[in-house]
Amino acid sequence: MDGVPRVPQQRRPDSGAGADPALLRFSVLGPVRAWSGDEPLPTGSPQQRALLAALLLREGRTATAAELIDALWGEEPPQQALAAVRTYASRLRKALGAGVLVSESGGYAVRGLGEGALDLARAQELAAEADKARAGGDLGRARELLGGALALWDGEALAGVPGPYAEAQRVRLEEWRLQLLESRLDMDLEQGCHAEAVSELTALTAAHPLRERLRELLMLALYRSGRQAEALAVYADTRRLLADELGVDPRPGLQDLQERILRADPALAEPSAPTKEPSVTRVRPAQLPATVPDFTGRSSFVRELSEILSSAEGKVMAVSALAGIGGVGKTTLAVHVAHQARSAFPDGQLYVDLQGAGPRAAEPETVLGSFLRALGTADSAIPDTLEERAALYRSVLDGRRVLVLLDNAKDAAQVRPLLPGTEGCAALVTSRVRMVDLAGAHLVDLDVMSPDEALALFTKIVGEERVASEREAALDVVAACGFLPLAIRIAASRLAGRRTWTVSVLAAKLADERRRLDELQAGDLAVKATFELGYGALDPAQARAFRLLGLADGPDISLAAAAAVLDLDPESTEDLLESLVDTSLLESAAPGRYRFHDLVRLYARACAERDEWPPEERGAALSRLLDFYLATAAGVYAIERPGDRTVEHLEPTAYKGLAFSGRTEALDWLFAEAQCLLAFARQQQAGSPLRRAVDLLWAAKDLAESGANAKQYESAARALRDAAQANDDRRTEGRARTALSNVYLASGRYRDADEEARRAMELATEAADPTPVSWASTDRGIIALNQGRYEEAEFFLTTARDGYRADGNRPGEASALCNLAQLHQRMGRTDSAVSLAQQGVEMFQQLGLTLRLANGRYSLGVALTRAGRLTEGLVQLTDALTMFASNRQRLWEGTTHFRLAQLHLAAHRPAQAAQHAEQSLAIGVIGGDLIRGSVLSTLGKGLKALGQWDRARACWQEALQLLEQSGAPEAEEVRHLLTPLDAA
Repeated sequence: MDGVPRVPQQRRPDSGAGADPALLRFSVLGPVRAWSGDEPLPTGSPQQRALLAALLLREGRTATAAELIDALWGEEPPQQALAAVRTYASRLRKALGAGVLVSESGGYAVRGLGEGALDLARAQELAAEADKARAGGDLGRARELLGGALALWDGEALAGVPGPYAEAQRVRLEEWRLQLLESRLDMDLEQGCHAEAVSELTALTAAHPLRERLRELLMLALYRSGRQAEALAVYADTRRLLADELGVDPRPGLQDLQERILRADPALAEPSAPTKEPSVTRVRPAQLPATVPDFTGRSSFVRELSEILSSAEGKVMAVSALAGIGGVGKTTLAVHVAHQARSAFPDGQLYVDLQGAGPRAAEPETVLGSFLRALGTADSAIPDTLEERAALYRSVLDGRRVLVLLDNAKDAAQVRPLLPGTEGCAALVTSRVRMVDLAGAHLVDLDVMSPDEALALFTKIVGEERVASEREAALDVVAACGFLPLAIRIAASRLAGRRTWTVSVLAAKLADERRRLDELQAGDLAVKATFELGYGALDPAQARAFRLLGLADGPDISLAAAAAVLDLDPESTEDLLESLVDTSLLESAAPGRYRFHDLVRLYARACAERDEWPPEERGAALSRLLDFYLATAAGVYAIERPGDRTVEHLEPTAYKGLAFSGRTEALDWLFAEAQCLLAFARQQQAGSPLRRAVDLLWAAKDLAESGANAKQYESAARALRDAAQANDDRRTEGRARTALSNVYLASGRYRDADEEARRAMELATEAADPTPVSWASTDRGIIALNQGRYEEAEFFLTTARDGYRADGNRPGEASALCNLAQLHQRMGRTDSAVSLAQQGVEMFQQLGLTLRLANGRYSLGVALTRAGRLTEGLVQLTDALTMFASNRQRLWEGTTHFRLAQLHLAAHRPAQAAQHAEQSLAIGVIGGDLIRGSVLSTLGKGLKALGQWDRARACWQEALQLLEQSGAPEAEEVRHLLTPLDAA
């Protein structure tokens, strides 16, 4: 990078006394400091540190006494400057060792340091590596390296070091730091991290208002975040600032960006990192089957396999083995790649279908006979035994360059005799099993197509005109096909042969999961028949596992959950599942996690309905899994909320769950299992499973509040509420409505949340189920509080507090006190608000809670801010922020950033306020659009204080729209803020 300070590698002296130079470390990117290992070394007075810094930055060269005097004092050195320099050098030599600070030619130098001893040198190395990674297209690695370089700064470089030399170096190092920051932020935007970058760029532009590159990046980040008005406002603010301060216009790059934003240039919308297209070589077929004319996608696999095959020239034989489920396109891809590689094998290409998925796989000796004939061997010369044929086959191929395509292999034993044995030849193998025991093979696991590839294949078969007018329906079709090439080809062929059908008609037929496999057949092609071949080859234990594991909804399943389904120990379960992975009927999603392809899952369920005996085992397997999820989630809830009696009111379970050693492990499980757990809960629609499924939502309520899984949680809660209502199960319906109210409240849908909570209270009272009454009362109280109905809020929050007390639920009582504190704060009763919040925090601390303590500190921080006790409030809110982050509560984390923005604004720190507000917008908040409107209002106030009036107006205009839609009283304040700006 231009302007990078250079510190070349130091030379180690032959000898020297004092500290071991290999252990010495120095920092100049912050205060000037020195260490021997982990032990700090004294660096003396500011002038002595200035001498050390000057020597470290001399890049190992000798600095004369005159140069050092000029560096420390400039044009007016003291009379005893030379003596002072010698004294400083003597003291440093004692601290560092004579072998490090050396005297020569009347001057001094620092030499003999180990690699990475100076933080600046390490930063330079990381920046250089980042440049290489970026040039190579590895933006993720480049960002990581630049982040490491920037992390080496510890405040202002050469902090507190006097003298003109140090001042010049400070300016130079700060400029370089900003260049690194701009490069890293530029890569952030290239990789789509625009929302996250806005907060940092807002703070940086406030700190460096005249730096146009930062303004340009901020405009682009805002535009890509859907905030076009703010992006244009940044340009207006910049133009005015440059005119007022420097009397110049923005540079052409900034002007060009503004024009492109005005015309909504599509090229600005997405990151524009260049991609390299694979080269395609035109080839002619030989003994290979014809390649399909509509071959689509798979470019990375084509490139990878082509490179492997091309490596055979002049080297040991290359072998690649493609594995994947039936219908994934292994043969199509292999034939396509073989045709492309044909020119590299001028002596011929051999092909055989080994029929490994069928009941009678091809015998290797038979295949060898046909291969030998194709290579010109007379029938009379072909020996009888397998070993002799294999030996002759390798002899015939010696000195030739032949490609052998072995399609649909059963296992490695069938393949081994058919492999060429000499350099220059290559073999390409396809199979449903992974041939981990095929020595020297390059293994490739072929997955389904990407959505774009799948749509392209469908369009090639059906025709551009029919698909273009119904693109969404076409996407539904390929998704229903699970992006499996065979299924897409069948569906497209059916549509192509029926001119009266629309794409929507086909999509509707495939929407019915129970009929989908029957619909996916055309002529002699059928997805079900392809799967049947693999299923028929399983042994009884594998077949049972295949059937039962397909019953549960969810994107994948963990080993522990699968053990519950199969009622086996984890070791036996893992052996079974890994054997299914080897057959390609099951996929290994990650270590300890497994998944079905969507169509394979449907087939597994059909097999369970047809073959599982007795039929009751299907329900028993799902019941065990539900017990496992509920028992484990209840354990996580108990770890997170010691003393909370909610877990004691959940349905009992017969199958045990997992035990955890601590909070982190428990939360890791909950969030890792979130999608599976919620999808499976939604699946339970009647009887005891329905009750346990609703209680599972209660135990997993952290998933709703985190924001990460809120939509899936809501979908499950709605489905279970409707099922409970249809089954006339009032107790379960009340609990489901409570769960639904909670997720509605978090997203700011107050009307829906209040209705669900009201009905939940009625049903729970009728069913004599007191816990939902306390939960629903809490929600109704918070809703009334946010809508300014303070008397109602006090009634409901007091009801909740009394209910928790009656149940002996101290965490619930503490939460109620914190909610009451927020009510008192809104009513202007700041002293009682602080007192109530402090009581809640003290109760949480006594119970040893973490997540709930975060809520308590949040409430106390807000109350202290309103009371004007800003220093205390900052401590509480900062602690709350850390706790919410460690508990994966992203929405609460974003809401706390909003409160910190308000606090910094009250403390007249607008730059910090704007930065926290931007972080809040990037993360999201509890309370939906109403709170987002308040965040934008606060951001606008901070920006106005920073002189960014146009951007402030854009924020307030959006805030006003959101607050008016939510019916919030804060809308009037924002309207008042806009009035003078609009008049101007």
